[in-house]
Amino acid sequence: MNITIGIPAFNEEDNIGKVIISLKKITDDIIVCDDGSTDLTKEIAEGLGAKVISHEKNMGYGEAIKSIFNEAKKKESEILVTFDADNQHRPEDITNIVKPILDKQADMVIGSRFLKNETNMPNYRKFGVKVLTKVTNMSIKENLTDSQSGLRAYQKKVLQIINLTDSGMGISTEILIKSHQNKFRIVEVPIQILYGNNTSTHNPVSHGTSVLLSTIKYTSIQHPLKFYGIPGIIFLLVGLTFSLWALQIYAEETRVVTNIALVGIGAIILGVVLLISAILLYSLVSVVQENRNT
Repeated sequence: MNITIGIPAFNEEDNIGKVIISLKKITDDIIVCDDGSTDLTKEIAEGLGAKVISHEKNMGYGEAIKSIFNEAKKKESEILVTFDADNQHRPEDITNIVKPILDKQADMVIGSRFLKNETNMPNYRKFGVKVLTKVTNMSIKENLTDSQSGLRAYQKKVLQIINLTDSGMGISTEILIKSHQNKFRIVEVPIQILYGNNTSTHNPVSHGTSVLLSTIKYTSIQHPLKFYGIPGIIFLLVGLTFSLWALQIYAEETRVVTNIALVGIGAIILGVVLLISAILLYSLVSVVQENRNT
């Protein structure tokens, strides 16, 4: 079965050559997305025979992954493996990553840094990844251990069906949410990471923020009635309670308690807006899904 390896890269001239040479022992079908590098990343990758997709400027990890997905789709790759360019992934782990797909047990496989293996990941990053994974699991009703791993394998139909939109680090979560929505089978296998002095090229704060915003966005689209409707009902009840309280005070004491009245009116307005948003978004999503099915 044809295996394509996709590598998102930004200013990785120190590592990209070693990574490509090691991966050529597995396959010659290697795609490098040079995401606006200002060093020799592109030249080194092309010199080693990789297919290079170049972005004129740095557009973000999500855009690099989208370019790799689109190229693999054009090539009709049977399996796409995404592999980081920083020389922290082990090529020998690819065999375990693709095995569940070859055995027809999975449509998407994640290489987990926490599954059965102790990782020497810095504590602050470990905490952040686990929090983001918990949030992602709540959205997709899975029990994953590493939702942010960059070492993944995708079966051909995942590439053909999923349409990616996120430009940042949130794309990892977008893929999981849309895979769950399409009922793709997601499996994790253990991997080991070779951490050096610089454990990540991504800012942990911007990474975490991007993933959280992405999760909120896609959860709101997937479950609009729950996401907007439940808070809407809560705000409406709070607003009615405060409004009745304000009316009671006025009836008994003939005075208006401004703070209580304003809280009541504001909560009612917010509750109504959220409920209308829930209904409209649910209707819109339903129409879009029906059009896709016809």
